[in-house]
Amino acid sequence: MSKLNKLISKEAAPSIDGGAINPVSVDEYVKTGGFDALKKAVSMGSEEIIAEVKKAKLLGRGGAAYPSGSKWEHLLHIPETPKYIVCNADEGEPGTFKDRLILDKLPLKLLEGITIAGFTFRAKAGYIYVRGEYRTIQKRLLAAIENAKAARFLGTNILGTGFNFDIHVISGAGAYVCGENSALLNSTEGKVGRPRIKPPHLAEVGLFLQPTLVNNVESLANIPAIVSMGGDSYLQIGHPDSGGTKLICLSGHVQNRGVFEVPLGGITLRDAIFDPELGGGIAGGKKLKFFHLGGQSGSIGGPDLLDTVYSYTDLRKAGLSVGSGAIVVMDETVSIIDYLRCVSEFFIHESCGKCVPCREGSRQVLKLLKKLAVQDAACSEDLNTLRRLIRTMTDASFCGLGQTAATALNSAWKHFKNEFEANVRAES
Repeated sequence: MSKLNKLISKEAAPSIDGGAINPVSVDEYVKTGGFDALKKAVSMGSEEIIAEVKKAKLLGRGGAAYPSGSKWEHLLHIPETPKYIVCNADEGEPGTFKDRLILDKLPLKLLEGITIAGFTFRAKAGYIYVRGEYRTIQKRLLAAIENAKAARFLGTNILGTGFNFDIHVISGAGAYVCGENSALLNSTEGKVGRPRIKPPHLAEVGLFLQPTLVNNVESLANIPAIVSMGGDSYLQIGHPDSGGTKLICLSGHVQNRGVFEVPLGGITLRDAIFDPELGGGIAGGKKLKFFHLGGQSGSIGGPDLLDTVYSYTDLRKAGLSVGSGAIVVMDETVSIIDYLRCVSEFFIHESCGKCVPCREGSRQVLKLLKKLAVQDAACSEDLNTLRRLIRTMTDASFCGLGQTAATALNSAWKHFKNEFEANVRAES
């Protein structure tokens, strides 16, 4: 395996290109090449910038993996104005903490990416919707914004181009559902954070009912690199179907917990969990039982899938997903039923309650999982009911939260069916 760039861990110093800097200092950021991409972008046309994003094959890093270039191109061809840029920093996915790293250690890189997007669409303003628990980070973002404005990289007449663009920080209130883009926009407008009916799509009717680009923190933080090095060079770093690197979050029973930057297509799941430069293996010398990818709404896999290449395409073929980049590792001591009970409790707590399949389906799933955890309490019909609930929630829930709430359960059923059946009472 090639040498990997360990971006940060508990022991590592925060850095950009290897040199520790003050995260909100524009002068120090500029010395490392900061805002060079913005300077280049203001000399390019909108179509030219978007062409580079499309060449890079940047897939959305928030979880949906939608092609960023296509999303940008769609918005460009919508004639209505004003347009808005919204950064989704509502990082509420359990096991995911890579956006926090960027917000805390690389805020100016994020601001540069948002400003490039703003210039591309001649947007009226940008908004960063930050998870409510990130109070200290919000203050750091505000300081970085003020410093960028003072240096004329943000605000009025940016770099003497006549383009005016400001960025505002909005604090969430801790609702997981606001990670869904339309719920996030409702919350930004001061409304209840519940998802909207689509269509119309957010590119057409978004923030304040105007055309809006919504991208994840990590997606926007990659834009300066794409503009600076060009889309083709960025693509070479990653997988032919998805360029660049990915921040992965290792947690659970892995030896080395933290955020790591890996090239898409450059490692396998085995590398991620067991390589000394990354996970370092299972803590306490125990055996791996399963891993949960992409957050609570992602798929669960077993040791038989460890040699799957870590890329959007290869994981999808294996029934897994990159998702948010989370890799939660569980050892042999963990009961899959108990783990899934925790997942179900999470979705019950975070459901907005708008639709019955999500609101009530999660409650019924938890009841059945509790029965399955007790010897002879459940019968074979309970297993059939559980399977029907999975299909109903996936097919009939209003938004992505309910549609993926049973993903972990569905994938675990495939790999650990014997554990589901172990406590089912024998029937004549």
